[in-house]
Amino acid sequence: MNLPLISEPIATFSPLYEQIKAMILASLQSSEWLPGSVIPSEMELAARYAVSQGTVRKAIDELAAQNLLVRRQGKGTFVATHQEDDWQYRFLRLEPDSGGRIHLKSQFLACESIKADLSVAKLLKLKMGDPVIRIERTQSTARKPIVFEEIWLPETRFIGLTLSSLNAWPGPMYGFYEATYATHMVRAEEKIKAILADQVLSSHLQLPLSAALLSVERVAFTYGNKPVEVRHARYDTSEQHYENKLN
Repeated sequence: MNLPLISEPIATFSPLYEQIKAMILASLQSSEWLPGSVIPSEMELAARYAVSQGTVRKAIDELAAQNLLVRRQGKGTFVATHQEDDWQYRFLRLEPDSGGRIHLKSQFLACESIKADLSVAKLLKLKMGDPVIRIERTQSTARKPIVFEEIWLPETRFIGLTLSSLNAWPGPMYGFYEATYATHMVRAEEKIKAILADQVLSSHLQLPLSAALLSVERVAFTYGNKPVEVRHARYDTSEQHYENKLN
């Protein structure tokens, strides 16, 4: 069914393409179009929203620029997914000093339900004491572990998550969130600083005590700017570096 014609301008003085962008985003949030699936054509969306194809195209262009949609020549426009090869590395900024792409193997060490402390609750926009899932994992190259992570997730969104289900998943963790819990990570905020390895990190990363590490604290967000993951990673950067391209 076609939606009523949207007049321009409206009371909020929002450009028409911004209104269409918001409607498309609402469909993504409601899982009308799942990660990896093709969305309706520009012509179909123009008819649905009773606007021009040019207006729809501009809205899609902005969503593609935000990495929420992916255009494929001759195939259409798809919902971005972390299960594709290129997207597996979108949130992984660690690269070998020798060049190329790093390939890491995950080993989940712990998955437990705990009460959120003040810091985690604030970052996830929960109340202190609300149930969260705390996860530990290492990521290793063919030679040795180079990443140790602690991860916190709101338990109400990730009901039934277990250590065995995490270790059974063959792909990237954000792909697991998508496939199992309909949660697509769209952006992240990070704080980075240098630290020294304590006894725990020294053991997990097979490094001498007080070895230099890179600490990366991340909050990841799904649609609607909703925080759904807090992650504290420590990287051994003796043979790799953390790369971030700014534009």
